[in-house]
Amino acid sequence: MIHIISDSSTMYSIESAKKKGLSIVPLNISVDSQTYRDFEDITSTQLLTMIEEHKIPKTSQPSLGEKIDLYNKLSKDGNEVIDIAMASGLSGTYQTAMMAKDSCDYPDLVHVVDSQTLCGPHRLMVDTALEMANNGANAKDIVKMIVQSRMQEESYLVPVDFQFLVRGGRIKGLAATLGGALKLIPILKKGVDGMGLDKFGVSRTYKKAVNMVVEDFKNNGFDSNYTFYISHAFNEELAMMFEKKIKETFEGVKVVIYPLSPAFITQGGPGCVAVQAIKMLRKFS
Repeated sequence: MIHIISDSSTMYSIESAKKKGLSIVPLNISVDSQTYRDFEDITSTQLLTMIEEHKIPKTSQPSLGEKIDLYNKLSKDGNEVIDIAMASGLSGTYQTAMMAKDSCDYPDLVHVVDSQTLCGPHRLMVDTALEMANNGANAKDIVKMIVQSRMQEESYLVPVDFQFLVRGGRIKGLAATLGGALKLIPILKKGVDGMGLDKFGVSRTYKKAVNMVVEDFKNNGFDSNYTFYISHAFNEELAMMFEKKIKETFEGVKVVIYPLSPAFITQGGPGCVAVQAIKMLRKFS
């Protein structure tokens, strides 16, 4: 038997994941010295209220001990474990998972994979891995699916409050200078191999920002064979603008919209919108 686990980048709560046969170790949000587990102890609305009260939230990865205990529990009867972590360049969850693997009782049964993404595509990787495991696939083929599929993914972020990204250290190089651009809307793109967020461009209107992102998808060969994900932090209007443009550009495409979890609102800031696309690859030579 193969157990699939991940963190709350997948936007699953512990309970909702359990119903699917998944195990989730939530990310943590700290506010005023109080720590909350993503989805479990705090809602996105509660977090927004705290932010409006000028409180500054921070995120942290799941604890090492919690990961070790879960690995030991799931592998003690000889079962393999595949932990699909969010992008190592955007969070410390992958590094924590690798340390937990080295410290657990049965490290040879634990496979830790860097998804090199987060949110919608991360969730689809986890769901596909679970489906493959339930259909009898071996761990090697499941890991190969993730490694190959992550090369068929792209992510963009349109932040509203740029300072959340600056504080979180997820912007590198020249991208950080966008924060000082007056009356401009910054557009960020996930770096190579999921390493941070790079400057993609700036726009004076959200309509132009939407057009720039969707046009870049098209120019890079994305089409209706990809699944598009739009995740937002209380910004349905911009999310719907992206959905409309994507559906106009790629006939028959599947578009999924999710509200962001407290952990990702902490990272991207209120009002941010992430737009992502991925094509899953399940056939191997």
